[in-house]
Amino acid sequence: MNVRYRVPDMDCPSCVAKIQGHLARVDGVLAVEGSPVARTLTVSLDPARTDHEAVRREVARLGYRAQREDVDAAGRRAAAPPAHTWRSPQARIAYASIGLFVVGMLLRLVATRVAVVAAPILTLPTGPFRLPDVLLVASALVGGWNFFPKGVRAARALALDMNFLMTVAIMGALGIGEYTEAAAIAFLFALAELLESYAVDRARASVAALMELAPDTARVVRGGGEGPEEVVRADELVPGDVVAVRPGERIPADGTVSAGASAVDQSPITGESMPVDKGPGEAVYAGTINREGFLRVRVERPAAESTLARIARLVEEAEGRKTRTERFVERFARWYTPAVTVGAILVVTVPVLAFGAPFTPWFVRGLTLLVIACPCALVISTPVAVVSGVTAAARHGVLIKGGTYLEALGEVRAVAMDKTGTLTYGHPRVVEVVAAGGGLTRGVVLARAAAIERHSEHPLARAIVEAAAEAGLPPTPTVTGFVSVPGRGARANLDGVPHVLGKPDFAVPSGGRPPGELSSGGRTVVALAADGFVLGWIALADRPRAEARGALADLRAGGVRHIAMVTGDNAETAAAVGRELGVDQVLADLLPEGKVDAIRALEAEHGPVAMVGDGVNDAPALAVSSVGIVMGAMGSDAALETADVALLGDDLTRLPYVRDLARRARAVIRQNIAAAILVKAVLAIGVPLGMVSLVAAVVVGDMGVSLAVTLNALRLGRG
Repeated sequence: MNVRYRVPDMDCPSCVAKIQGHLARVDGVLAVEGSPVARTLTVSLDPARTDHEAVRREVARLGYRAQREDVDAAGRRAAAPPAHTWRSPQARIAYASIGLFVVGMLLRLVATRVAVVAAPILTLPTGPFRLPDVLLVASALVGGWNFFPKGVRAARALALDMNFLMTVAIMGALGIGEYTEAAAIAFLFALAELLESYAVDRARASVAALMELAPDTARVVRGGGEGPEEVVRADELVPGDVVAVRPGERIPADGTVSAGASAVDQSPITGESMPVDKGPGEAVYAGTINREGFLRVRVERPAAESTLARIARLVEEAEGRKTRTERFVERFARWYTPAVTVGAILVVTVPVLAFGAPFTPWFVRGLTLLVIACPCALVISTPVAVVSGVTAAARHGVLIKGGTYLEALGEVRAVAMDKTGTLTYGHPRVVEVVAAGGGLTRGVVLARAAAIERHSEHPLARAIVEAAAEAGLPPTPTVTGFVSVPGRGARANLDGVPHVLGKPDFAVPSGGRPPGELSSGGRTVVALAADGFVLGWIALADRPRAEARGALADLRAGGVRHIAMVTGDNAETAAAVGRELGVDQVLADLLPEGKVDAIRALEAEHGPVAMVGDGVNDAPALAVSSVGIVMGAMGSDAALETADVALLGDDLTRLPYVRDLARRARAVIRQNIAAAILVKAVLAIGVPLGMVSLVAAVVVGDMGVSLAVTLNALRLGRG
């Protein structure tokens, strides 16, 4: 069974690693996953050998408060309490430490003029101990109270974490009489922890903001949609309820419009810039906004299973999928901290024992190296960047299933795209109507064809009917005797006159070929005939999406070197679409396994490849590509669960957007890692030379670089 805990104090990857390492040795614990941004711990345990309370006690032994997240019958978790970083107990401790430090330093300034302040209270081996020193020691002890207990527990567990290192540094400074440095380390480190916690909470808030898109209440129309309205909690809605949604209100649940018509703003989920018209029978989603008309919506999913809830859940889970860079940083941190700690010991012992150097200054330098050994800035840089990038993408209608896919997408240099439903709309449209003569106009030809096709469900028939409706053509004479001939066409009487509509050789067996240019470019041509004579031809084609050419150009501008179309359609049709859109390579007549071979060939030639498809017949190719991207995934359980990246709306402009976001995220992660390593390396070199003080190590090497990399990562959240 899996048990999830909230751990408010687990705010850095080193905390997660320490808890994971400890729980891995507990009998009955099978696996542990932790998120420092969400501050949650998911433990897989064997209930026959241990229980959730035993796990909670083990976490408490390390100094962390763990509270089990209860899940109700509907599968809902309790919402995380809002973060009040600057009003927390840790913040109050930091404020007290700062106050004591300021007063202590002010008393030092007036000590020469105030005898009471200058008088020694007692004499220690390190020198006289005065009133200002009392306040500075108090500042150090108060400020360190946030991490002293954890440092002691880390020492017992032989774990060199930041709490242990800072505890040693502060106690060491107090032991040699460096009270100012000890106090400065304590309150600056406490302040650094608050700043880091604030930045991480901002990243966590961006995830929580997704769920806040859904309204808290809904108006249920009782009596099957005919009775009075009753206001209920949105999370109490069940499938079958009918809710009333007025203009300007958010839709409270996934459902189907049962009455009314309106334009619905789906941008909070899909990123679409324009509202989408919705009418009876059409799907709507929780969190979207009813802009104009009055709607009644029949609920199809409970709140815990809505598209919005699943997106928020998948975004939160995405942080747990570590990138290659993150795994490298964690491996690096495992040897970095012990190595620098050993270096700190050598800095103290070698000069003192081998060369007779004075103990105190070299001991201070050793303590300074211990401060620099904290790897917080290094290990926090990647997860915050990942969460910021993933949540920014979700706000723009793109679901990225983990940092590993965000990183991989930033590396791709080739993109393979399905044609039907991806580069094209996925359904045929009338593109040209030609009258053959006999006094008929193109409008009459289209109207008569539509009259026949209203009785058919074939995709070509629906396209002809839609074209006639869009042209505003009036209803044609009465249709009788309709007969469908599968694969060929249909026969019917129009005002008693027999007509035939279908393939040219079916409509007029004796001849009547369409004009050559009409059937070029992969078009499908149907003929309308009566009494053995052709009345006209209608050409249909699956049109490229309006935004497709611009989206492909933006991909190239963003560094994609090769764009290929992989499709099961015939070569002539695929080539026509490819020429119109300007793709680099067209691979047609491919079965699903053929698409897999095509992806592998592209990867061999161009490196990592992203495959963009509809998630059905493209599933094998999506699986073998470096990154599988599914279009139009909103509301599709299969697409949301299986895709690496899902474009929630049918909008290809999201593709260059997410590719650019991935490139920026990759750059930010590299900047953060390089900055953290460089700053700590420079400081570590300067310590033995006496160029770096204890305070500088905290301000620059810990607080400064941690804050810098976190704020740099949070820039992605604005994208």
